[in-house]
Amino acid sequence: MSRKPTKGYFVHGKFVAEGSELDLELKRELKGTDALSKTDLKRESTELQKLGEDLLTLRADLLERLDLSEKLADAVQEAKRISNFEGRRRQMQFIGKLMRLLPPETLVAIRAALEEQHSGSAQETLNLHLAEQWRDALIADEDALGRWLADFAQTDTQQLRALIRQARKDARPGKPGEAPRHGRAYRDIFQLVREQLANKEAGAAPAAQTP
Repeated sequence: MSRKPTKGYFVHGKFVAEGSELDLELKRELKGTDALSKTDLKRESTELQKLGEDLLTLRADLLERLDLSEKLADAVQEAKRISNFEGRRRQMQFIGKLMRLLPPETLVAIRAALEEQHSGSAQETLNLHLAEQWRDALIADEDALGRWLADFAQTDTQQLRALIRQARKDARPGKPGEAPRHGRAYRDIFQLVREQLANKEAGAAPAAQTP
């Protein structure tokens, strides 16, 4: 028995079957509607679900800054307390539903807060690495102190010199082949350098050059 031909039509030389996704999309365009397709709706739902999960990782100060509904704010706090896998999964689904009710401007604010947190974490990591590099250079390189003071003239030079001398003394191995030791001066130099870097960043000064 011959197969019944599929109903449809051609658009720009391309066959469009009636009832297909492309057919529905073309009909929406003809009606002048911007209604989302099922695929678009599913993608949007998944994105909002993920955004709701990310809300749980947001710092308290950034979370309080957001204009969240009382119901959503309570749901986020409740999700943080739930340890049961199934209970947490259901709670996250509930948060996803609440996320879909938020106005666009609130969603934009949430994404901005998450980006701010991410950027801040990256900058903090960079500052820690920079402080470590300066500490090691100050202890190992006689010329590093001059480079440091050129950028951080407010440093207590006498204190830093004393810490460097003590750190070098502590680092001398007691026996051949023994690894260098790190005492309190080693940690104090790191803390001093880290604080100076943070103060300079807070003052909106140019970032210090690496040693």
